[in-house]
Amino acid sequence: MRRAGRERHSGWRGAATVALVAMAGGCAGAQETSPIPPARPDAKVAAMTAEAGSAGEAVPMPPVSPAGFEAWRDGFRARALGEGISAATFDAAFAGVEIDPDIVRLDRHQPEFTRRIWKYLDSAVSPTRIANGRGKAAEQAAALAEIEAEYGVDRAAVVAIWGLESAYGAVKGSTPVMRGLATLAYDGRRRAFFEIELLAALRILEAREIAPAGLIGSWAGAMGHTQLLPSNYLRYGVDVTGDGRRDIWGADPRDALGSTANYLKSFGWTLGQPAVRRITLPAGFDYGLADQSVRRPVAEWQAMGIRAADGSALPAAAEVAVLLPAGAAGPAWLAYPNFRVIKRYNNATAYALGISLLAQEISGEGMGVAGLDWPRGDRPLTRDEKMLLQRSLTAQGFDTQGVDGRIGPNTQKAVRAFQAAAGLTPDGYVTEALLKRVVAGG
Repeated sequence: MRRAGRERHSGWRGAATVALVAMAGGCAGAQETSPIPPARPDAKVAAMTAEAGSAGEAVPMPPVSPAGFEAWRDGFRARALGEGISAATFDAAFAGVEIDPDIVRLDRHQPEFTRRIWKYLDSAVSPTRIANGRGKAAEQAAALAEIEAEYGVDRAAVVAIWGLESAYGAVKGSTPVMRGLATLAYDGRRRAFFEIELLAALRILEAREIAPAGLIGSWAGAMGHTQLLPSNYLRYGVDVTGDGRRDIWGADPRDALGSTANYLKSFGWTLGQPAVRRITLPAGFDYGLADQSVRRPVAEWQAMGIRAADGSALPAAAEVAVLLPAGAAGPAWLAYPNFRVIKRYNNATAYALGISLLAQEISGEGMGVAGLDWPRGDRPLTRDEKMLLQRSLTAQGFDTQGVDGRIGPNTQKAVRAFQAAAGLTPDGYVTEALLKRVVAGG
């Protein structure tokens, strides 16, 4: 027996999305325990960054008020009751719920440095995580075969998400979901989003899916073995065990694994198709085409001279992109449609590549990750440096469409245009050397 909720899902997914939005590497099971010590920035760049002002610093926000929280809670109670939540359910769920300053601090914190993708992958696709994933895949072989047949999602991908989200169930979070979501909703920075998740959590309690004391997750409200937000639990949660409950929190991971497969299925997962394949690029390749928005059939990429790195045949597919997460100096992959499906679970490229490679290693189809040729001497830019880069590019006519300290598609497009104009390889990859070149005016 399987049943799925019918709630509409939100555009966000889980705690890892919150933590990885800057590609810093994020889920509880995949994080490293200490940041990478940054190299000292170039003196000229540092001086210009300081001269640009403090726009890149975290803006202090007013302290939270217990009295204000109570007023917000009472107003939210009226809304919840108006949407069908019983007074008994609401009052039981909010009993003892107070503002958690640690959660406010976590949500407001803007890390000064982010990790390069290879540091994230060192942890995400570590030998220990691969070995544990193979062991868990064998342990849950019967359930995973059933889930794969039911939802048409490769079992190794489901196991890989389990591994990165909670270290195969070892780190599922210890924060009461109502406390975490209520704190974030009241704090106001993303009130509308977290109030939606709060209502979803209340519906879970209203349906008696779990008792209030058992509704535990991450500080941002993601829950269970595969860290689903409440709204996505309601929409995609399934009962694999047939006991009449969708239990993603307990020791048995089967309902969580099935729910994750159901999520991936809903966004178009193709069974048997890779998420990525490592490739070699031909001499003279146009690096301006190495953009996730540039999608072509595999046959067209092959006609340009692209080949599988291991010499095997590349699986045919339409809408495939060339992925160069470290620019021309790093390894290359073809990103298949399943890669974009993984990004619906978490939109960070680092996360999606980590899942893709871990799944390949768990299934025995990987090419290994230890020998990948990354430019490990590159340091990540600070947020202020990224903002300086954006300002400088825009001032020179390469519009980044805003200054936010994040290297997104618009900034990468501007970087490529600058690189092409300066006679550099237009791969869109941002380094300290590039920043100094931009600051110097080309």
